[in-house]
Amino acid sequence: MTDALLTERTDQVVTWTLNLPESRNPISDDEIIDALVDAVEAANADDDVRVAILTGAGSAFSSGGNVKHMRDGVGMFGGTAAELRQGYRRGIQRIPKALYHCEIPTIAAVNGPAIGAGCDLALMCDMRLASTTAVFAESFAKVGIIPGDGGAWLLPRAIGLARASEMAFTGDPIDATTALDWGLVSRVCEPDELLAQAHALAARVASNPPHVLRMTKRLLREGQQQSLESLLELSAAMQAIAHQTDDHHEAVDAMLERRPPRFTGR
Repeated sequence: MTDALLTERTDQVVTWTLNLPESRNPISDDEIIDALVDAVEAANADDDVRVAILTGAGSAFSSGGNVKHMRDGVGMFGGTAAELRQGYRRGIQRIPKALYHCEIPTIAAVNGPAIGAGCDLALMCDMRLASTTAVFAESFAKVGIIPGDGGAWLLPRAIGLARASEMAFTGDPIDATTALDWGLVSRVCEPDELLAQAHALAARVASNPPHVLRMTKRLLREGQQQSLESLLELSAAMQAIAHQTDDHHEAVDAMLERRPPRFTGR
């Protein structure tokens, strides 16, 4: 267990808080990488968890890579070109893989600057809310490197190729209002309202059957890559499972009886 990532559970919602505020929550060190991967694995294994919120402690969401470690050539930034390649593969690239395969819906509550890999970390989540103090920058070019954590795959899918290219080629930041206009986030709120808004959204999601949430997320993921025919086949198989669950029968009964449903995850 590490203090670099705080985990808090409220009913069916888990909140992960990057907790290195003095260094603006970098995510390139093994401690935080391991903690994020472990947190996702724990959520995947717990059928009672339905939604995860990811946020940062202090004034920043995440500064991305540790620039001082880049300068000093330590940690994942040390060694020969071959060693650096393995450092990325065995280091920070574990985060996008983990979050991509996170079975539950995820919400990024972006409380401040999300820079470089920190911007990409927000993009790894399914939904994104931003504080008015948030800024987003795909700023790798500013420090003479490329997006090494999947940003070139994530960003165009979120805002389109032209705007992603503008962000990646200039490295310039955009503010929360622009992020909302471009579709990078779905909502902007005042700083003191951000977590409340994220938890309200999480509660709306968590009110639905947990197995349906996990299967729907898988379909959304697969839909980014598969043909329509392949996705329809997968949808038919998952739908057959959904129709056999107690939660489906409870949902239909509750709708017909005009009462709130009571889902059990069975």
